[in-house]
Amino acid sequence: MYDLVLLHPPTVYDFRKEMLFTGPISDVVPSSPVFEMYPIGLTSIGDFLERYGLKVKIINIANRMLLNPKFDVEKKIRKIKTKAFGIDLHWLPHAHGSVELAKIIKKYHPDTPVMFGGLSSTYFHKELIQYPFIDFVLRGDTTEKLILLLLNKLEGKETDSFSDIPNLTWKKGTDYHYNDMTYVPDSLDEFDFPGYRYIIRSVFKYFNLLDPLPYKGWLQYPNTAILTSKGCTYNCLICGGSKDAYELNCNRKKLVMRSPKKMLEDIAFIQRFTRAPIFLLNDIRQGGKEYVEEFLAGLEKMKVKNEIVFEIFNYADEEFFKRLHKSIPKYSIELTLESADEDIRKYNGKLPCSNEKVIEMLQAALKHNCAKIDLFFMTGIPNQDYESAMRNVDFCEIIHKRCDGNQRISYFVAPLSPFLDPGSPAFEHPEKYGYKKFCHKFEDFREAMRQPSWKNMLSYETNSMTRAEIVRATYDSALKLNGFKYKNNLITKDVHDEVAVKIDKSLEFLQRLDRIILLPKSKQKQEMEKIKEEVDQINRHSICGKNELKWEVKKLFADFPSLTYIGLELLVKDIIKGVKCRVGKIDRNIVFTGESQNSSMEK
Repeated sequence: MYDLVLLHPPTVYDFRKEMLFTGPISDVVPSSPVFEMYPIGLTSIGDFLERYGLKVKIINIANRMLLNPKFDVEKKIRKIKTKAFGIDLHWLPHAHGSVELAKIIKKYHPDTPVMFGGLSSTYFHKELIQYPFIDFVLRGDTTEKLILLLLNKLEGKETDSFSDIPNLTWKKGTDYHYNDMTYVPDSLDEFDFPGYRYIIRSVFKYFNLLDPLPYKGWLQYPNTAILTSKGCTYNCLICGGSKDAYELNCNRKKLVMRSPKKMLEDIAFIQRFTRAPIFLLNDIRQGGKEYVEEFLAGLEKMKVKNEIVFEIFNYADEEFFKRLHKSIPKYSIELTLESADEDIRKYNGKLPCSNEKVIEMLQAALKHNCAKIDLFFMTGIPNQDYESAMRNVDFCEIIHKRCDGNQRISYFVAPLSPFLDPGSPAFEHPEKYGYKKFCHKFEDFREAMRQPSWKNMLSYETNSMTRAEIVRATYDSALKLNGFKYKNNLITKDVHDEVAVKIDKSLEFLQRLDRIILLPKSKQKQEMEKIKEEVDQINRHSICGKNELKWEVKKLFADFPSLTYIGLELLVKDIIKGVKCRVGKIDRNIVFTGESQNSSMEK
């Protein structure tokens, strides 16, 4: 019997049966269009609760469905014995799959509580709690302690009122309750955001390798990541993780960083089981110069073995890259420019420096031994028309020439899709910031995810392009970029030809689907079934090569002896902890003292 089972849903349930032309919406992320990569917070929740002697299991339902077309979701859920279920709804594309999983849970476990969490859950909590198969919504960006409080109450059968749990949305009969969001922790160090200790331990503890895998192919290509902060000092219009969005959605009024000490500990642990690159999520420079220096000095002393990948949110001078080179044998950077037009970048708040400064920054990174630079452009942003989208590729040509044709720079274009982020300035004030919204309520997004074409999934159009024009600009600029890459030997002829064929087929499918949706409903289904297999073949890597985003990994997941040693080591610690819990030496009561930015409550 588990205390909590956390399920990660697919985008659409059941995507294996429905014809969905998702296009390029996931081409520049590790997961597939099913978005099977679960948020990093799930592992932190599992790790935190198990410190208090609870048994917590993560089941990546989306990934299990991808790995095995015959995987029986209902059979899996029916056999689970747990005191509570948790479902993440962090990214809005899971609007459909998350609710459908909750329905299945209640079908087989009508008396077992179901809780939701994540940024999208937080934003739409008042709508979610009205579904009969959702009992609780944990709001905010850090819910580990809140879940422990809730599980303690459920364990003690104290179900008359949950009014003393911060950030909780709950119901009693037909009465809905929205507790104040007063828990906003100003330290992240007690939480294990990479959560790899938990994942490895759970494989050995629960004798199941497949359930907790982060995404399809992770064992062959194991990206690892460390969350460096919550909140943001920037306020990009389209970002659900922007300064305004965090304050509106999570009541987080200031940035909070994980300490350099904790991040160094995480890197040291990851090095024990893989040589895969380690991605630092969010720009570490938000923590200030002293923070950056402490972290880099620690890396220098550690003699880090893995490649470290840094996100860059704004202009970085040569001294920064010089310092990275001194600290780390191998590092890379990721840079989302969005647009080659300086005015558009400035308007959106993304890298509001000149193009000359951008080129200067890239030259400095290359000069100081940056191993790889990923440069991302987007379609579907405010004030961007078709010509502007095409100019992105022209700017790639300029960068390539100014950087002496250096092949360490990789260029990508992708759509801002399928939805505007809830809580972002553009979502809250669409007309002010150049958008027209088609989806407003939660059910609108659930319905949008089931549209047969990604063109019709888009929840917006801009002041400069319709949905159809955004789609066309995406494919045309991707085709132009594909030619640029081949001409400059950045990709092989095989990759170029494959991408060109996929773009051509994508445009053909769009036209066919436009004709199909004009047919009667019964006829629509028949015609869509005919093209489903073809569509599935081009739903992944339709605008870039499947290996273009990958870093070189000489050693895959781990030497199995090393992995086994780590797993057994963690399991022994867990057994000792379990014994202490049974004899009453671990107190499951949580005390809040001065952790909130908004109150100094104690529970």
